[in-house]
Amino acid sequence: MRGTEKALEVERLATDAAVGVFGLIEGLGATYRAIGDQATRAVVSVPLNLAEGSGRFGRDKVQYYRIAYASSREASAAVRLLVGLRAVPAADGERILAMLDSVQAITWKLIFPNR
Repeated sequence: MRGTEKALEVERLATDAAVGVFGLIEGLGATYRAIGDQATRAVVSVPLNLAEGSGRFGRDKVQYYRIAYASSREASAAVRLLVGLRAVPAADGERILAMLDSVQAITWKLIFPNR
């Protein structure tokens, strides 16, 4: 898969993960709302930064991919917290975590294409 194809695929996958997080946190109780808010802020940042990065060049492009990678890790941590606290169904959380793991792997290859 070439760089452009990877960028399109990871953006689609990140968008699916973001939609999944919104569904996951729907109806969260007040106790866990702050974690849900953090999860949504982080996960929304991922496809947006991937999209912007794919339209940039050189180091600027890579910086957007780095931000997307870090935001994906942050979103994963928030989802793991919600699953661990039993605030959301484990199976749904694990499905989203698998998507975010794929996003991180592909984004890593976009940041470091020669590794």
